[in-house]
Amino acid sequence: MRKITKGEAPDELKDWVKDHPSKRYSEIEDDAVRQAIREACLREQYGLCAYCCKPITADNSSSHNEHVVAQRIDQNRTTDFTNIVASCETPNQCGKAHGHQPLPLTPLMDECETELKFSYSGRVRGTTARAEESLDVLKLQSSSLNAARKRAIEALQYEFGTPPEEAAELDTDIIKILLAELAPQEGRDLKPYAPVLVNILEHELEGMQG
Repeated sequence: MRKITKGEAPDELKDWVKDHPSKRYSEIEDDAVRQAIREACLREQYGLCAYCCKPITADNSSSHNEHVVAQRIDQNRTTDFTNIVASCETPNQCGKAHGHQPLPLTPLMDECETELKFSYSGRVRGTTARAEESLDVLKLQSSSLNAARKRAIEALQYEFGTPPEEAAELDTDIIKILLAELAPQEGRDLKPYAPVLVNILEHELEGMQG
């Protein structure tokens, strides 16, 4: 996960809520409204799934609108844009695994970047009980996802001229340069799983400065 900063709801959703103040998300029949929500979420997420950070598009086969606080838990927030993110369509993972379960640590919290700790192997662990619970709910510790993260991390390392075999040699200055290169840029999607490498580097930098 990376922290998602929610902006204003798209006009299509605002207009729909204005016209249907007592209705819920499940009653939105206009596909254009749902699509506008997803596209707005993807811009905020720089083209990555809110949970696993794999690249996704606004196509229905790639992503869906996901309620961070499940619709059954809080029916008053089903059309609240600040409660909606875009999730991948991976079976039994992310939004498809979340369902109606409580999610104690979410990508809308600053702590999602500190209470989850990734490694170069692609593995992730929670540093708190709520982080571990969220990893379990979203099924973010599967061997297939670990492998995908590892491949993406290695690809980024090679791209930036810091191959895996040199990871232990990175100093503070190089890490800061890499973090700047991996930072979001307006109008551009992030590279696949880039927040995972950012998480690793930030924890390493913290250890060096601690």
